[in-house]
Amino acid sequence: MKKIGFIGMGNMGYAMLKGVLNVFDPDEILFYDVNTSRMEQVTQETGVTHVDSNAECANNVKYLVLAVKPQFYNQVLKNIVNVVTEEHVIISIAPGITRQNLIDELGFDTRVVRAMPNTPALLGEGMTGICYDQNIFSVTEKEVIDKFFNSFGKVRIVDEKLMSAVTCASGSSPAYVYMFIEAMADSVVKYGIPRDAAYEMVAQTVLGSAKMVLETKEHPGKLKDNVCSPGGTTIAGVAALEEYGFRNAIIKATDACFEKAEKIK
Repeated sequence: MKKIGFIGMGNMGYAMLKGVLNVFDPDEILFYDVNTSRMEQVTQETGVTHVDSNAECANNVKYLVLAVKPQFYNQVLKNIVNVVTEEHVIISIAPGITRQNLIDELGFDTRVVRAMPNTPALLGEGMTGICYDQNIFSVTEKEVIDKFFNSFGKVRIVDEKLMSAVTCASGSSPAYVYMFIEAMADSVVKYGIPRDAAYEMVAQTVLGSAKMVLETKEHPGKLKDNVCSPGGTTIAGVAALEEYGFRNAIIKATDACFEKAEKIK
């Protein structure tokens, strides 16, 4: 029997798999995806074996990662309901689908870890929020869970009622950051900076700014103030962002994301 199985090998499943391969051997892992050519490609790239069905994947692993979109969960659960046992650890990454939803669908007290990772996991820089009942897992199982999620970035355990907010904070927000990078690059290409240089300069600035928050532990507002010299260029730009509703746009995006996450069942 293998240790870890992935059902679904889309962007998020693949990103997690790449991270997991840093700490687990390929022969400890299986996966299945409905796209046969995709399976062949991933196996060729990673050396990880693929199987022929959801049920076969579930039947041959202990830790089963459901890396499919919420609309496909019902079909996947129907495929594995007669295979999953109390020995399995189910890792679910779908927004809106609770641990209780999975327990109800599978028909017994399935041991579920609910998680919300993000795509920077592909480079080992993911941020994942997880929730699970630690009392029903052994010490060894908790060590494997911790090892699994830390293999592709940072992880924080949260209360399940906060998982939709986690979706907003880190699950969906990389898209907003990419939009900011694209818009910022466009704004300086307008003044003559070559596009490739613009993307590099802006992306590195975002990376460095994020590291300043994480490593200095300073409040983001203070770090912002440190860049804003009195009467200078930066405070002029900050004033324009405030005038055009930069903060409000982010808050409204979060509200929309949260509302959508809460409606998914």
